[in-house]
Amino acid sequence: MRTILVTGGAGFIGSNFVEYWFNKYPDDRIIVLDALTYAGNPDNFPEHIRDSDRFEFWYGNVTNDELVNNLVSRSAIVVHFAAESHVARSIFDNKIFYMTDVIGTQTVSNAVLKNYKTVERFIHVSTSEVYGTALSKPMSEGHPLNPMSPYASAKAGADRLVYSYWATYNIPAVIVRPFNQYGPRQHLEKVIPRFITSALKNEPLTVHGDGSARRDWLYVEDTCKRLDIIINAPIEKVKGEVFNIGSGFDLDILSIAKMILKITGRQESLITFIGDRPGQVQHHISSTEKAAEVLGIQPGRPFEEGLIKTIKWYKNNEEWWRKIEWMKHIRIMTKSGEIELH
Repeated sequence: MRTILVTGGAGFIGSNFVEYWFNKYPDDRIIVLDALTYAGNPDNFPEHIRDSDRFEFWYGNVTNDELVNNLVSRSAIVVHFAAESHVARSIFDNKIFYMTDVIGTQTVSNAVLKNYKTVERFIHVSTSEVYGTALSKPMSEGHPLNPMSPYASAKAGADRLVYSYWATYNIPAVIVRPFNQYGPRQHLEKVIPRFITSALKNEPLTVHGDGSARRDWLYVEDTCKRLDIIINAPIEKVKGEVFNIGSGFDLDILSIAKMILKITGRQESLITFIGDRPGQVQHHISSTEKAAEVLGIQPGRPFEEGLIKTIKWYKNNEEWWRKIEWMKHIRIMTKSGEIELH
C-alpha cells in the first residue's frame, strides 16, 4: 500500500487525477490538500471516494509549512497541482499567484527535502505557459522560457525552483508541463467549458481577438495516464527531468467555437468577438518526442472524441456548473485603463 499526497486535488486536473488513481490502484491511500479557492470544489470527488477510508481530505494552504510537512512525512509520492492557474485572473489579481505558485512550491519542496528518506517521487505540475509563444514548432522541453503573463511568470519561477532543489539537494523531482487540458469538471473561466455552457444556454460565445490563437489540446484522462506512467517509471529515467504533457495536435480557438456550436446544434451567429487578451500567447504545440522515446507515451484520443465526451458531461451536470456560472467572465483592466470582461 502506497500513500500519495495530491496538493490542489479538488481542482480540475487534480480531482480527475484523484478519481483515476483511486479507481486504478485499490490498495493505495490518497491524501488531498486543497485551500478550496474558487476553482477547488469538494463536489469534484465522487461520493464513493469521499466516503472511503482510503481517502483523506485536508482543508489548508500549501504555504502552511507545518501542515505541508506533516502530510508529506506520511506520503511516498507527492503530486503538486496546487496553483492559481488562469491568465486573465492573474492580470486582475496577481499577488496571490506568486504566493501560491512560488511560495507554495517552495514549501512543498522543503517538505520533500526534509523527508527525503521516505518520499520516493515528487511530481511538480508546471505548465506550457512558461514557454510563451512558440519560437519553434513543435515546442520541445528545451524551448526557452518566455512567460507572457503574471500567471506564466509565477509558474516559471516555481518550475525553476523545483529544478534548483533537484540540482542542489538531489530530491526525487520530476517536472511536467501540461499543455491545454479539457474535460469534465473544468472551471467555466477556461475557454472550452465557457463555450460549451454558453452554447447550451444559447448565449454568445465570446472569442478573444480574431480567434486565431492556437493551442495543443489533451483530454484530461489522457493527462492522468501520462502522470501514471511518469510516477511508475524507473527513477533513473525521470529524476531531474522535464516532460511535456501534450498531444502534438493544435487547433485555433475560433474553430473550437464552431465545432461546439455544430455538436450542440446551435448557429454560428452566436460567436461574438471581443478584444484580445493582454499577455496572449499566439501559438502552442507540444513536442511529444521525449515522452515517447523515454517513457513510451502514445498519442491521446482524437480531439473531437474528447470534446463530445466533455459536452455530454456539461449537458448532464448543469447543477454543478450553474453554481459557478457567475465567474464565467473576469473583469480586467487594460494598460489603457479600460475595464473589459474576459
